[in-house]
Amino acid sequence: QVQLVESGGGLVQAGGSLRLSCAASGRYTMGWFRQAPGKGRAFVAAINWSGSTTTYADSVKGRFTIFRDNAKNTMYLQMNSLKPEDTAVYYCAAAPTTSAPTTSVRYNYWGQGTQVTVSS
Repeated sequence: QVQLVESGGGLVQAGGSLRLSCAASGRYTMGWFRQAPGKGRAFVAAINWSGSTTTYADSVKGRFTIFRDNAKNTMYLQMNSLKPEDTAVYYCAAAPTTSAPTTSVRYNYWGQGTQVTVSS
């Protein structure tokens, strides 16, 4: 069983930045998904264990960066130029694969989520 622990959410003004962290052990691809009120869970970004492959949703390309420090068993999502539409609960997930999939069914393990709120 893989335990995922997210941190770093909060309230920020539009145009601001936040960094989310997810601590997890094991050689897994890691991803971020988000769920806004009244909407389904949507893919944000993913990175494989070596860091050689990353994928991003079109809506966050150029603003968000996913990276990991395997020595610290931690994966990060740096979020810049935040917009009100980025407001959501952000979930960390782990997948037993060498790629960086964008679909939630590929991920076996999930964190509890952390709230990100962007005010206009």
